[in-house]
Amino acid sequence: MFAKRLKQLRKKRKLTMQEVADYVGVAKSTYAGYESGYRQPTIESIQTISRKLRTSADYLLGLTEFPEPPTELNHNAKEYLNYEQLHWDGVPLERDDLELIRSLLERVLRDRTLPKEE
Repeated sequence: MFAKRLKQLRKKRKLTMQEVADYVGVAKSTYAGYESGYRQPTIESIQTISRKLRTSADYLLGLTEFPEPPTELNHNAKEYLNYEQLHWDGVPLERDDLELIRSLLERVLRDRTLPKEE
């Protein structure tokens, strides 16, 4: 998956292998090995490549399906809970889990907006 995504994004960004290799500080043949799956880059190289390709290391590594990094942090919990790949300390949250969390949050907000008894 890494090699395939690397090549797709490089082409999408209209970059040559030489341009990415120069940015990362490796030989073109080394970078070509990354795209073919013959070589594995270091963590530092993956971070550098992701910056050049304007994506996240998570996308390159197959941990997310979203190639475009978020432009700004979204603090709206309702929208955040629609994100399909949420996890809690590495344990994936299922759709039913997210529905339960949404219901609980809606209840908390409903309780907050009720008039206070005097």
